[in-house]
Amino acid sequence: MAKEKQLILVPDYLTVRELSELIGASPIEVMKQLIANGIMASINQQIDFDTAAIVIEEMGFEAQSESAIEAQEKQEEAAKAQSWRQLYADEKAENLKQRPPIVTILGHVDHGKTTLLDTIRKAHVAEGEAGGITQHIGAYRVTHNDRQITFLDTPGHEAFTAMRARGAQGADIAVLVVAADDGVMPTTREAINHARAANVPIVVAVTKVDKRNANIERVKQQLAELDLIPDEWDGNTLVVPVAALQGDGIEDLLEAISLVADDSNIVANPNASPAGVVLEANVEPSRGVLATLLVLNGELKRGDTIIAGETYGRVKAMFDEVGGAVKAAGPSTPVVVMGLNDMPEPGDSFESVKSEKVARQIIDDRAVGETDNGAARQPVTLQDVFAQISSGHAKELTLIIKTDYQGTLQPIVSSLETISNNNPEGINVNILSADTGNIGENDVMLASASDAIIIGFNVDVDSAARRSADSNGVDIRLYTVIYKLLEDIELALHGMLEPEYGDKLIGSAEVRQVFRISRVGAVAGSYVQDGIIRRNAKARVVRNGQALTNNLPVASLKRVNEDVREVRAGFECGIALEGFSDFQEGDVIEFFVTERVN
Repeated sequence: MAKEKQLILVPDYLTVRELSELIGASPIEVMKQLIANGIMASINQQIDFDTAAIVIEEMGFEAQSESAIEAQEKQEEAAKAQSWRQLYADEKAENLKQRPPIVTILGHVDHGKTTLLDTIRKAHVAEGEAGGITQHIGAYRVTHNDRQITFLDTPGHEAFTAMRARGAQGADIAVLVVAADDGVMPTTREAINHARAANVPIVVAVTKVDKRNANIERVKQQLAELDLIPDEWDGNTLVVPVAALQGDGIEDLLEAISLVADDSNIVANPNASPAGVVLEANVEPSRGVLATLLVLNGELKRGDTIIAGETYGRVKAMFDEVGGAVKAAGPSTPVVVMGLNDMPEPGDSFESVKSEKVARQIIDDRAVGETDNGAARQPVTLQDVFAQISSGHAKELTLIIKTDYQGTLQPIVSSLETISNNNPEGINVNILSADTGNIGENDVMLASASDAIIIGFNVDVDSAARRSADSNGVDIRLYTVIYKLLEDIELALHGMLEPEYGDKLIGSAEVRQVFRISRVGAVAGSYVQDGIIRRNAKARVVRNGQALTNNLPVASLKRVNEDVREVRAGFECGIALEGFSDFQEGDVIEFFVTERVN
């Protein structure tokens, strides 16, 4: 019987001397092995892991990368933290059974997500439907080789992340759709970031391979550059060519999903109290509130009383994706239920309770708790990070980076990684996403779902993104000097970041007409689009997306010839700014107040 080799953990870089000490050999022996393999290195010269592994193998040991083990441990820890799995975190192992995987479709618009879903549905769901009509319920099950797979019929990473932001994980597996003729697009990269933030394994479906200008190899190369290395290139990502309109590759895609599911621990306790997530909700005149629920643990039965977010009710009837009545629904089963007293929000979790009386009491307690604690989500700020880590509630700082140019992005990312590796507090800086361009609402959604802080360098923030950040408690920090950005991150990790103050957008108004008044100047007859505008705020004028001015005092604010202190959304007013008179119709006047931002 062959003797098992001793495993040696090796860093990414080390000197020849350090390697010799690691394996208990003399430096001369190590240098001889290097020379035999065509590598000339002195005793204090650094070599990489691949080179060290050759020597270690030659000398009878087995090399293992320390960084690879750390990455795997982080991935396993993250997988354990997935919120859907917390439903059965306290379940005994013997009670857990395999459940069908839940799959979502992500990718760029017009790359064929909807066509792919339609093809899968028609091929695997339509048979035996009531009247041959597909009932749209937001999710459906397909059968492949006697095995069920549940698809979420809400393609798009915005919906996927919105569910995560409300506490639902979103899916067990993500299918990333990339068109063979277009390749990887900016939205594709965003979808990858969202799936990775959720710690969801990715299967790639390369669509439109039947097109004349299709280039599958180019797509694979682009995916590899994003660390989605195809399995045929010795990577871990299954890449499946698909022509959805013809139905080509569909069976291969379902097989790939099944293989990934086999490698994942997708389990539930079918005998537990039922719990899951709300996918959709609507009201029909004849049937009342209809809520689409996805059961994740236990078995939901007709007659059960459930709480879904801030609503409750007894399940009077249940229907599956083909419109048939069902009496019970187990894990990974989507059903439409009747009986809730109001519409829940998509992404709300649901659970079973003993009676409607108990349900009402729980709802009332939740309402009181929200009143006491404040309904607004508390932002995660840089200054909060050190306090959270000191108390043991956090071990990393999650960042989303947006810069003006690609040439600026890489130095910032590299510097942040160096800070992460060298900080004495042991806090990891996790760069969730790094890209160029202004900060948009999609960045805020990702930050909200992942408790991340957005760092912008020489970029602006869209108005919609500012409003979303305010409502979701997302901290956005803007910089124009790199060293100040890096200094703030380092100080935050050491718990020494001083409070900082910045501008907060409170409202905006569109200029509808310009009046020229003697001894007054130009007055902008405006309509307040959103928020609230105030006489004591600062203002700036934006034209065609570009700021013409900044931090201008408001000279006057009038409503029907009367001076007022503020005007709310939906009303008209006259605005005059000190030092600016070049108003044009269509300009947007944004109002800011200064407040603490960390």
